[in-house]
Amino acid sequence: MPDLILTLNAGSSSIKFALFAAEAEPVERLRGQVEGIGAEPRIEAKAGGQKIADRPAPEIGDHDGALAEILALIEDAEPGATVPVVGHRIVHGGTRFAEPMRLDAEVLVYLESLNPFAPLHQPHNLAGVAAAALAFPRAVQVGCFDTAFHRRQPWLADTFALPQAYYEKGVRRYGFHGLSYDFVSGAFAKVAPDRAAGRVVIAHLGNGASACAVKGGVPQGSTMGFSALDGLPMGTRIGQLDPGVMLYLMEQEGMAPAEISDLVYRQSGLKGLSGLSQDMRVLESAGTKAADQAIAYFAYRIQREIGSLTAALGGLDALVFTAGIGEHSVTVRERVCRGLGWIGLSLDAERNRAGQTEISEPGSTVGCYIMPTDEEMTIARAGLRFVGENLR
Repeated sequence: MPDLILTLNAGSSSIKFALFAAEAEPVERLRGQVEGIGAEPRIEAKAGGQKIADRPAPEIGDHDGALAEILALIEDAEPGATVPVVGHRIVHGGTRFAEPMRLDAEVLVYLESLNPFAPLHQPHNLAGVAAAALAFPRAVQVGCFDTAFHRRQPWLADTFALPQAYYEKGVRRYGFHGLSYDFVSGAFAKVAPDRAAGRVVIAHLGNGASACAVKGGVPQGSTMGFSALDGLPMGTRIGQLDPGVMLYLMEQEGMAPAEISDLVYRQSGLKGLSGLSQDMRVLESAGTKAADQAIAYFAYRIQREIGSLTAALGGLDALVFTAGIGEHSVTVRERVCRGLGWIGLSLDAERNRAGQTEISEPGSTVGCYIMPTDEEMTIARAGLRFVGENLR
């Protein structure tokens, strides 16, 4: 049996996991998630395309309990398996890490210092590392950073118009969703190499949403900035906001930082606008004015940001949709593309409804595509280079 690479993506109330055979190109053996940790936990998993778990898991009380259930699934599906590498999605790599890193004590101390930069993500990511290190004491723990992809973006796309001292302290545009952009960029280069070699905007649209400008495979700018709040509206996150609103909320509404954080991270976005749900599927079927306005605003902001990123690129050769909404919402893709004729994008309605890979009309100056993302595969590929290091 080949060595296996385990990938973990630990969030505040969930752990996504996947298991890959460590071959020249990782081969998926198992994939699933534990969600609802701390509330109504549930575990789901598939192996070889077949569902092997889909049940409530009230016995799971915390992330350690969730990992124990994941380990039991692995043992059942791959008895006697050897896991020499555990790869982790870590949201923030700061200014130091532009590549996957072995998570030794020194690296972990640095990553913990970044908790204030991503308070709702980083601590949970690192808790997953600690739990995995206990479960697999001989395995190499590898960090793969959502910010790493963007570390090559130019200074103009990296800075704010603040005194330079703040930039040196780390107040800059980090960008996020980098594991997804890494995977999609590589996959798109195989599908449409000529367009991929040019000017591309990738729209990662899910519960978290952003867009990234890529030129010749090199990032040129992202809608997300210092935090995972900026740019596009998201499921519950606010997206672009005049900083003066924050001052108003503090000074005039008397809101404490924790209240403002809850508002902009958990009560805004599609959920706040619709007053109904952050789930695009629910909004599309709701038929209410507020739900339609939320969808319209979402599409409008995507259009605006695509225009901005197109300007940064000096033109556009391709637009790529990915992630949950980008891959599955016919409505959102149509609404976004409806307003992009001015840059030469002509959407083929039939291809869009069918969810084909290329959804632009033949002869469209700007190509339009749907590309599934796979962050777990990105992590597994990074883990390959560390196989064997646990024995050194």
